[in-house]
Amino acid sequence: MNLLPRKKRALLSVSDKTGVAEFGRALVERGFEIFSTGGTKLTLTEAGVAVRGVSEITDFPEILDGRVKTLHPAIHAGLLATSSDDHQEQMADLELFDIHLVCVNLYPFKETIRRPGFTFEDAVENIDIGGPTMIRAAAKNHQKVTVLVDSADYEGVLGELDEGEVTEQTRRRLAAKAFRHTASYDALIAQYMTDQVGGEEWPEALTVTYEKAQTLRYGENPHQKAAFYHHPLEAPGWLPGAKQFHGKALSYNNINDANAALEMVREFDKPAAVAVKHMNPCGVGLGESMSEAFSRAREGDPVSIFGGIIALNRPVDEATAAQLNELFLEIVLAPSFEPAALEILQRKKNLRLLSIGDNDSEEGGVQAPTDKLVAIRGGALIQSADSGILADGDWNVVTKRAPTPEEERALKFAWKVVKHVKSNAIILAHETMTVGIGAGQMNRVGAAEIAISEAADRAKGSVMASDAFFPMRDTVDTAAAAGITAIIQPGGSIRDEESIVAADEAGIAMVCTGMRHFKH
Repeated sequence: MNLLPRKKRALLSVSDKTGVAEFGRALVERGFEIFSTGGTKLTLTEAGVAVRGVSEITDFPEILDGRVKTLHPAIHAGLLATSSDDHQEQMADLELFDIHLVCVNLYPFKETIRRPGFTFEDAVENIDIGGPTMIRAAAKNHQKVTVLVDSADYEGVLGELDEGEVTEQTRRRLAAKAFRHTASYDALIAQYMTDQVGGEEWPEALTVTYEKAQTLRYGENPHQKAAFYHHPLEAPGWLPGAKQFHGKALSYNNINDANAALEMVREFDKPAAVAVKHMNPCGVGLGESMSEAFSRAREGDPVSIFGGIIALNRPVDEATAAQLNELFLEIVLAPSFEPAALEILQRKKNLRLLSIGDNDSEEGGVQAPTDKLVAIRGGALIQSADSGILADGDWNVVTKRAPTPEEERALKFAWKVVKHVKSNAIILAHETMTVGIGAGQMNRVGAAEIAISEAADRAKGSVMASDAFFPMRDTVDTAAAAGITAIIQPGGSIRDEESIVAADEAGIAMVCTGMRHFKH
């Protein structure tokens, strides 16, 4: 094989060739003999780096369109041999040589399935086999082998080589990173293949992967540590793909609240504005313009909106920016900002402005899953997103009086909002704005009393939405006393008839949806 026994050897085989020519040249300058495959070998050769093909180690050609080139005992013995006398004697008897450094990253599976128009065959062809095998072998034997999967680590490794050798601590750190790299790669493939198979809604094992977007200053409280991770696949129009172009870095609570605001504002087709505090809406408004919608959201609760997060479903124009500028706000999220609006809003140094782009697109490749994953101590809960909608004709009028057309519009609006309020949840609303919100209470009548108190005089003539059924008639009696004219609720209580009787006694129109919207 004509290999020099005292040389240190490096095997470079990368899909992402960022910096690989410079890295290869630097390794040669530090006494390494470089081996490579396919496109990486061509890149190194064109850059004038001395490089040899892996077939010079294996005495075997690349075959099957490149599917088999590094899957060979000569390669994996070089990666897995320890310093023990037994291993080294076997290596000498077989005329095999150690490989001291492996630089590998994998076929672009993620990029392939994100690409518009890709086929299943394209995805399968981009499942790397030899790469993960080499990475795992090198990482397992990290006491002898340095493994790199990220070009960001090239410089640090070269610096340590200049001091003599890569330290054990660095080799162990890089090995851990290598195992994370292959685990994440396999998790994405497993998710894609499971989706393609179909019929395995909740498989026997769930493996998820996320990529770090940023380290956060702290979590919910300053003594808690936190970071923000996003799914490797795109989620168009949501926070992972948002572009922040003004204000301080987002905090843990900012991200939670901003996501809640986006989920709410996406419920509406008309211009809509949502103000959120602590994961609950404090005001939701609709309008013919963005300015009108925001005015109504602000009017819904002019006190709680202070320090809130605002989500809008239309570009921010100058008129809306002028209104936003009157308040202290944490974040404004919108599809985009007109230049005149930006000029106004950027006067507030700390106001975070995020452009989230357009609504979810049907174009493109595979997108991030929409299931909700919640960690508990020692486990996790996963469920599909609450995408339940109320189509025309989906409710039952259970009272003697049916709602008027105006009440129907208000009930449909309130039903969309109550879905996003922490249980127990009660919403009071008119056709285009909320006027009272009772959230996260231990009993339903208590939530109603809070919403009515917030609404004050505006409760009279409003409609009520409840995220779950009324266990007894007391909430309806409370609504009647406040002058509420119509109610929407799921129904299904064994005491539904008592609530219906109470509504009839008060002349309230009540409809039941048969759909609950608990949010814990």
